[in-house]
Amino acid sequence: MKKIILLTITFVVISLAGQAQVEPHAIGLRFGGGNFGGGAELNYLHGIGDANRAELGLGINSLNGGSYMSITGVYQWVFELEQGFSWYAGPGARLLLLSNASAIMVGGELGAEYNFNTELDVPLQVSLSTRPMFNLGDGDGFGWGIALGVHYTF
Repeated sequence: MKKIILLTITFVVISLAGQAQVEPHAIGLRFGGGNFGGGAELNYLHGIGDANRAELGLGINSLNGGSYMSITGVYQWVFELEQGFSWYAGPGARLLLLSNASAIMVGGELGAEYNFNTELDVPLQVSLSTRPMFNLGDGDGFGWGIALGVHYTF
């Protein structure tokens, strides 16, 4: 119990100390894989306030020789580590659209990013993230993977 309380206090202090300035808009691609398949996702990031944003994604993925589409939404809290370099985390959900079925997944996203617009005045943001998700229907119960994201900020 002491470890949980200490971990919670540490997380709150870090959260309050390092809030990042979030870009108002960004659009780009997220490439990755994992045990729920691999593929590409078209992303839109919409800033909400100074340190929060919503991520919406439309993906085309492959799994076991077949392909499927996915629609993903994630709410993110962004925390600045250094000028231009941040980490983010938040809850999310995904809808998988298979040829003969669909599935709903819940989970979140955790990642790190570098915003070239902060120091170099280049409207580019690069990220590395993971999205652990639980399938609420039949099939595999848990999936995750690593993805590389490249976004144009505006």
